[in-house]
Amino acid sequence: MQALLRLAGWIDTLNERVGQMAKWLVLICVLISAGNAVIRKAFDTSSNAFLEIQWYLFSAMFLLGAAYTLKHNEHIRIDILLSRLSPRKQAVVDILGTLLFLLPMAIAVLYFSWPVMTQMMTSGETSSDAGGLVRWPVWALIPIGFTLLILQAVAEIIKRLAFLQGLIPNPAEKHTGQIAEVIAQNLDPQRKQEDKA
Repeated sequence: MQALLRLAGWIDTLNERVGQMAKWLVLICVLISAGNAVIRKAFDTSSNAFLEIQWYLFSAMFLLGAAYTLKHNEHIRIDILLSRLSPRKQAVVDILGTLLFLLPMAIAVLYFSWPVMTQMMTSGETSSDAGGLVRWPVWALIPIGFTLLILQAVAEIIKRLAFLQGLIPNPAEKHTGQIAEVIAQNLDPQRKQEDKA
């Protein structure tokens, strides 16, 4: 289990970094949108590339941020029944939901998006609009985003199994530190001794 927890910590770190980068896409998208609006009003000119890059960035925000959102347990849930269960039963429900619903869906999307993305890359397809952009980068976001989501789903299963075994705190709860740090502390026996002293 310790090797799996290290893997979960690595995945958490990866998706934390990608999620932090994806946050900046919001600002970039807003600046491009505002700049495009000012240019259109002030100079009576515009470019389809400005409109398409906003679409690309909007896609990137959601596709690259999905795993980050899962890591922080921020996806929308309907907790009518789940909130009444104990934390251990909630962890079991999360594991089953991830295995039966999230992973099969994400793997299916990855499987079906890969050939489309490779076809777009080899054909070099561009937008049919004048001044439009190359299409493959936005299509590449789909397999990248869903690969990150699959990795995070595996990490969440590992963390919940470790929680059920009493190795780490409940990963569904908000912690002041990163769960990767909590995992590292619980795996390092020397660090445990120092914390107790």
